[in-house]
This record gives sequence, structure tokens and C-alpha cells, in this order.
Amino acid sequence: MNLLPSWVWFALGSAFFAALTALFGKLGVAGMNSNMATFIRTIVILLVTAAILSLRAEWQKPNAISSYSWLFLVLSGIATGLSWLCYYRALQLGPVSKVAPIDKLSVAFAIVLGIVFVGEKLTWPVALGGSLIVAGSIVIIVF
Repeated sequence: MNLLPSWVWFALGSAFFAALTALFGKLGVAGMNSNMATFIRTIVILLVTAAILSLRAEWQKPNAISSYSWLFLVLSGIATGLSWLCYYRALQLGPVSKVAPIDKLSVAFAIVLGIVFVGEKLTWPVALGGSLIVAGSIVIIVF
């Protein structure tokens, strides 16, 4: 019997691989331009994703994707690229043990953006969890 919904397992996988991303990124960006490191990482992601799409036969024709999806996927790609550029520069300049947790302020930002722009409801557990993330980031930044 599976006690957790499948999305939780994928979210935990995302967190685990994000932790590896921080560790490997910190090691990989040493002694090189952080923008070049981001470029290399992006090419690898492109190749891995293309391989997964090919193995699962999930390719779609571009014209089968709505303009609404295209718009927000392009905007998401721009935001991701800017996030990665900032992240790798931060990793180059600071310790992974501080950069990675501060980067997770994105969770608190996502909660607020989800409420404001998507109409999600704020629950006490989400508010408490988001507040703890913000508090933890403040402790890491200040101390």
C-alpha cells in the first residue's frame, strides 16, 4: 500500500536531485566562468530530456501545443535560465551550505505567487511551512 500520493514522491525526487545539483554545481563551477558552467548544464539537460522523450515516444509536433502553453513555457524557460545564472554565480561566491537553503526561498515566493496569480488558497500548514522557510533563510543570511 502506497501511503503517499505519487506527486509527493516526484517532489522528494526533485528535492534530492536539487541537492545533488547544488553539490555537483559547486564542485563544477570552481575555477571557471559561472555563465559558461550554466551553459554546459543547460546542454546536458537538453540532451537528457531529449533522450527521455525519445525513449518514451513522447515527442509532440510544435503546432499541437497551444500558444498559451508556448507563452508560459517560454517565460518559464527565461525565468529558469535567470535563476540558474544567479544560482551558479552564488555557488561560485558562497558556500553550498548557505546558497542552497537560501535558494529554497523560491518555495515561499511560489506560495505567494500561487495565491496572487493562480488563486490557490492559503492553508495553515502551507503558511507555517512557508514562514519557517523564510525564517530559516533569515537565520542563514544573518548569522
